Amino acid sequence: MNLELKGKRVLVTGASKGLGLGIVKAFLAEGATVVAVARHSTPELDATEATFIAADLSDPDGPRQMVRAAGPHLDVLVNNVGGGNPPAAAFDDPLDGDDEVWADLFALNLSAAVRTIRAALPALTQARGAIVNISSDAALRPGAAPMPYAAAKAALNSLSRGLAEKLAPQGVRVNTVTPSGVRGYSQEGPDGYVANLAKHLGMEHSALLEVLPSQGGMLTGRLAEPEEVAPAVLLLASPVCSSAIGENWTVTAGAVKAV
Repeated sequence: MNLELKGKRVLVTGASKGLGLGIVKAFLAEGATVVAVARHSTPELDATEATFIAADLSDPDGPRQMVRAAGPHLDVLVNNVGGGNPPAAAFDDPLDGDDEVWADLFALNLSAAVRTIRAALPALTQARGAIVNISSDAALRPGAAPMPYAAAKAALNSLSRGLAEKLAPQGVRVNTVTPSGVRGYSQEGPDGYVANLAKHLGMEHSALLEVLPSQGGMLTGRLAEPEEVAPAVLLLASPVCSSAIGENWTVTAGAVKAV
């Protein structure tokens, strides 16, 4: 299928590894020009043809500076930056973290997207482009992740649906992709969220990784590969799916038990 993405200029945040890197590679394979954003690059990202911009999007001025550095033309924005690793003390807090933890996770998982969209909207409106926000099944499965993270992603879902209504008349399509566990640093990194959860539970990191997908309801019994989620992002960004507006496509290996 020709997704009509050749020559499109795409901005992907949180692009240095994991799902973000998979999305970058998928757009490049379709002939798009990609600007990849992260706090730091990686050898894997450097090996691609993407243009790298270093930015901390949790900083209030980071999104504006990033969009300015990316240039005046933009066809697709993928808000993939997110995640977060609460401190050990948060595991014993009924609210999964103090005010600072909540503020930090909302800054990265919600406010960064709001500010990036605001900064990129003039270019996207001119191009009659597309926005794809990357959420998480944590927003749909209470208790599956730290509450501040899940709440921020639920707010991102609401933002996406509301913006889809407001921006459609300007020709800008807004959609969401909601994955479950995807292979990446948060899951597999020695200092990632799952590693710290394993320490809290008194388990080996590898042992928790082995059982977590099945316990989370993923019918494959394994983490998803970034390459398995990226096609959903490309389809929603593609002009061939021009009637996909305000959608939330789940790629959860069956983890979301809803009809």
